[in-house]
Amino acid sequence: MKGIKLLLLWGILAGTTPVVAKANVKTTKKAQSGETTGFVDVASFGFSPDATGMQNTTAMQKAIDEGGAIIVSQPGVYKIASTLYIGSHTSIIFGDGVSLKKVDEKGPFAQVIINKGALTKSYDENITLDGLHVIVNGVDNCSDLILGLRGVLGFSYVKDLRVKGLRCYDLTGCQYCLQVSRFEDVTIEDVIIKGQKDGIHFGPGKRFTIRDGVFQTFDDAIALNGQDYSTSNPELGWIEDGVIENCYDLNQEKTVGYFCRMLAGGWIDWKKGMKVQQSDAVVSNGKIYRVKMEPDATLYESLTQPDFESGTKVLDGITWVMTQETITYTGGVRNVIFRNIQLEKPRIPFSIEFNMGRYNRSYYAGAEVPIQENIILDNIKVLYDKDIPLVLVSSPVNMITITNSRLKNKGLLFYGNEVLPEYLKDNIIPEFYKTSINIHGCIFDHEGEMVLLHNTAKGKEVQLKTSSNIELGENFSAKIIKGEGNITVQSDLTGLNN
Repeated sequence: MKGIKLLLLWGILAGTTPVVAKANVKTTKKAQSGETTGFVDVASFGFSPDATGMQNTTAMQKAIDEGGAIIVSQPGVYKIASTLYIGSHTSIIFGDGVSLKKVDEKGPFAQVIINKGALTKSYDENITLDGLHVIVNGVDNCSDLILGLRGVLGFSYVKDLRVKGLRCYDLTGCQYCLQVSRFEDVTIEDVIIKGQKDGIHFGPGKRFTIRDGVFQTFDDAIALNGQDYSTSNPELGWIEDGVIENCYDLNQEKTVGYFCRMLAGGWIDWKKGMKVQQSDAVVSNGKIYRVKMEPDATLYESLTQPDFESGTKVLDGITWVMTQETITYTGGVRNVIFRNIQLEKPRIPFSIEFNMGRYNRSYYAGAEVPIQENIILDNIKVLYDKDIPLVLVSSPVNMITITNSRLKNKGLLFYGNEVLPEYLKDNIIPEFYKTSINIHGCIFDHEGEMVLLHNTAKGKEVQLKTSSNIELGENFSAKIIKGEGNITVQSDLTGLNN
């Protein structure tokens, strides 16, 4: 009966009338045509739990090159010793009990699967991975194919990508699990990711959904990084129009990072004599170039303009990498809603930030200021007791909405950044330094006095409005610490409604 169900599933996925057929029946399509005519059982190419990692890599690659719907039906652990390259109009469906295990037969490698267009900066489309269980097995390589693309599953220049049923329980300290950059229309659902590094890591793109996820990661569960270290993002730009829902951030003994990091940045045109450090970006010759040096905060004087067409070049002792031809001077996050999020791990859940340090400085002095926009937190439940803020803000953001959520401990913390004081002149507050906060229909569990908003940013202007909230904590009252900012309040909460 189970075999009949599998065949019925194959027929549905392939768009054909399902029939009971002999094992290893194969019909194919040409990947470039986009016309599906059947499915391929990869066992017919020699893909086997008994084969070596290189034999399985060769067998699976042959099947993938056929395109269409590819089935891995036989349960077992399949060794993979090198990267698999997937193209347009291709689906891989992994049956119950199937795992891909990275093995070091010819040296460590990064991606188990990468899309072909990532290497040529040309878009692939209509790719599906369903039911994939990856075993990292301690085999990782932060970026052996494309600088900054370090996911175990890596996609860049991709449209209409669907990942469902992904499992990974042993991330190491180097690679992310799933990384997507320069994308349109991505759906990721029913995932469980555990280990030491980021679970899902996004670079620039638009229209995405992450739903039904369970995370237990030392580093960020989800990263939305419009700007990042040169070794952590293949490209720079805006991440827009997303939904992240029905996700759990499970507790773990050790922690760093956030449930979700939203990282912005700004950079400038190259100019002679400018001082640059590791990860800095410049616009030059109709392209964006980045510095790839040791992360030791050393500043280098750039005297020779980077203007080469591709790859890497050393100029004035500075290693430059041609990053992208899509020109933008800012990057960050816009129009993202987080819905039905359960927060068990005691760390700051949401960070809207610049990153400034020896590995990376998000913002180069004098650049256009990136304003992150319209972040919505809906039905967020804080389950830990640690006294840490729900939202940390260190980059400009125009609006934050918190609704239908169960809150305790601290609310929002705004802190200043050394890269922006040049804009605060003559006591005139620029628009990018203003943030509106709306807190509506929430339950406050905190007992006693709660710091709802704490500001340490000089000149920061915040408009705070709260309404239709419920206070459950004994002797609850809300408090605001303005610092050197200007906070205006309309509130229904005890302590603020005088």
